[in-house]
Amino acid sequence: MLRVGIVGLPNVGKSTLFNAVTRTHKAEAANYPFCTIEPNIGCVEVPDERLAILARLVHTEKIVPAAIEFVDIAGIVKDAYKGEGLGNQFLANIRETDAIIQVVRCFEDDDIVHTMGKVDPIRDIEVINTELLLADVQSVEKQVDTWAKKAKSNDKTAVATHRLLQRLYAHLNDGKPASTFDVNEEEAHLLKSFGLLTRKPVIYVCNVSEGDLNNPSDNAYVQAVKEKIASLSDASVETNSRVSVCVISAQLEAELSELSREDARAYLESLNLKESGADTLIRSAYKLLGLASYFTAGPQEVHAWTFKLGMKAPECAGIIHTDFQRGFIKAEVISYEDFVADGGFVGAREKGKLRLEGKDYLFQEGDIALFKFNVT
Repeated sequence: MLRVGIVGLPNVGKSTLFNAVTRTHKAEAANYPFCTIEPNIGCVEVPDERLAILARLVHTEKIVPAAIEFVDIAGIVKDAYKGEGLGNQFLANIRETDAIIQVVRCFEDDDIVHTMGKVDPIRDIEVINTELLLADVQSVEKQVDTWAKKAKSNDKTAVATHRLLQRLYAHLNDGKPASTFDVNEEEAHLLKSFGLLTRKPVIYVCNVSEGDLNNPSDNAYVQAVKEKIASLSDASVETNSRVSVCVISAQLEAELSELSREDARAYLESLNLKESGADTLIRSAYKLLGLASYFTAGPQEVHAWTFKLGMKAPECAGIIHTDFQRGFIKAEVISYEDFVADGGFVGAREKGKLRLEGKDYLFQEGDIALFKFNVT
């Protein structure tokens, strides 16, 4: 299961947000630094209204949604890369995640202290990004030395790795994150083994007061964050595939998490909001990681399976079970739209909408599949 880490300075609302998203009280949310020490982990369902519709069509009550793991990580402070605060533990926990949610405070409240004085989300972002960058510099410097020794044997892989690390070290030393480091496909695969913090996709969550949700553009802090993120990547937030910005009120989400889903929906409607910030955040994390869902649907259950866009049919079959991939023969596939329009598998077959796809078929978001395989 893919894992997303929630990070931020102390007292910005990340533990409150974690509790709301996971609908638990695992993370202590208090008005003092480092109330989170050990990381809290929660499994979060990816909201998908299609599942209930599919369940009605195939006459089952069992639904298994796709899921992402969220991790609430201890608050970071300046010089964390040197071990200040809970630095070493904090950085180690981030390395284990696939993406980062960085929570920044964009509201004023005299009753909630800010560990760095006044509210300033741009300063907060710079502190955290600097700590991640310096941690990468420190890590890559050690790896340069390690691979330099290996390269003395003139092993081609060792020499190539050492040269790549030297280039990367120079890039990071210029104050540039690993996400802006140009590499080819082979080098990109190698970079994954380096555990770089600044190469992970990031969602910046602007934690605002409830009153700012309907018109977040009126919040000067939110606008400043969007401009800052655009300047970091030389691309707008809307066109950048490795970064996004969400506007959420962690306090409102905490209130919603205490209600039933029906009552929460009614409360959102009364505030003229289409969906909860938690659902928006989950969808954003799913999209940022390049993920999509395909379905299996039958009388036993309707199941959403998470796959990476660009995966072929055998790989997607292997998500269910390795035997499905090893013995893959064909996949019967139909789009969600056609499946619903034709009333299920029987109608789809009668209208010729159910396709037989082979090993080179690239799965699409919303595909419904039946796999044929043989393992001897």
